[in-house]
Amino acid sequence: MTYRLHIISFDIPYPANYGGVIDVFYKIRALYNAGVVIHLHCFRYNRIPVKELEKYCDEVYYYPRKSGLIPGLSLKPYIVTTRIQEALVLNLLRDNDPILFEGLHTCGFLADKRLSDRYLIYRESNIEHHYYYHLFKAEKSKRKKLFFLIESIRLLAFQRKLDHASVMLTVSQKDTNYLKSRFPTKKIVYMPSFHRDDEVNILPGKGTYALYQGKLSVPENYMAAEFLIRKIWEDGFPPLVIAGMDPPDWLIRSAQSRPNIRFVINPPEDEMSDLIRHAHVNIMVTFQPTGLKLKLLNALFNGRFCLVNPAMVAGTSLAELCILASTPQNFKEKITGLFELEFNESYIQNRRDILNEIHSNQKNCKLLMEILTLS
Repeated sequence: MTYRLHIISFDIPYPANYGGVIDVFYKIRALYNAGVVIHLHCFRYNRIPVKELEKYCDEVYYYPRKSGLIPGLSLKPYIVTTRIQEALVLNLLRDNDPILFEGLHTCGFLADKRLSDRYLIYRESNIEHHYYYHLFKAEKSKRKKLFFLIESIRLLAFQRKLDHASVMLTVSQKDTNYLKSRFPTKKIVYMPSFHRDDEVNILPGKGTYALYQGKLSVPENYMAAEFLIRKIWEDGFPPLVIAGMDPPDWLIRSAQSRPNIRFVINPPEDEMSDLIRHAHVNIMVTFQPTGLKLKLLNALFNGRFCLVNPAMVAGTSLAELCILASTPQNFKEKITGLFELEFNESYIQNRRDILNEIHSNQKNCKLLMEILTLS
């Protein structure tokens, strides 16, 4: 039997080089390899259409994302209102295939009466009002802080629309428990994020530097980088590389007088992969215990030691694969100790055993196919 599926993506999911689109793209690839016919719907704003998606999708539709003051005045969340396009629902109504809504961003038509007889799958990537509240706390600009706070309140109110979903797919056990408490009658399935790695690919031995990486224009990430620069990294430590997209100028300036800290700005995917694989320690810090941090999965599949704070692994089963530190002093002690160790084959085999059991794209695809059989 051939399954057909509409996927509504909040962004163009290629290149798959930041959190949410990584899950979307590698889910598409896995479903295509399993024989699913995919109709992909993308919202276009900072990215351009790409031929790569046509390899995996029978149809690819692009819709402009609205912007400006008017959407910001809506009672609906800005991330939802800017993605409400009538052309989208008209394309969905051309057939009776199930629909996968990627993130709350895309759920503007989830409660639309015209789709009331359809099988509607909601893919959670964050408890969004929690995520935006943490952005509110982290942001330095007063104007942006106000926006994030208002958006958090609107997202909490909009969350009730999820009651129209036939099934919800969650990325962490913590988020699963939360949604079950809010929607006790709904079918909610824990399905960790899809990702690019089908097998563990780690270099044994030692590296010469530590790496922090992420989308550095996001408050969560630049706040973590600033924490490492100002609170953790000492002059006598091995080099720290901070790599990622669009860091603010003030963050770069904060490390200019530090000879053992350097930035790699907007590296292409292959360079970022090399940075992760050759680092001795991949350091990941977050002050937002929300969702599943896909950069952590990437580092666990490809990098050596992973030093994280507890919030990075909150609600996941990945803590046993990481070294945990909570305070600046604790981080400093762990960094010193880790650079004296080699990452040997026993560590690599442990990663294989656990990651292949819990975070296998093949297993997640099989689970999603089983869900499609219910449509």
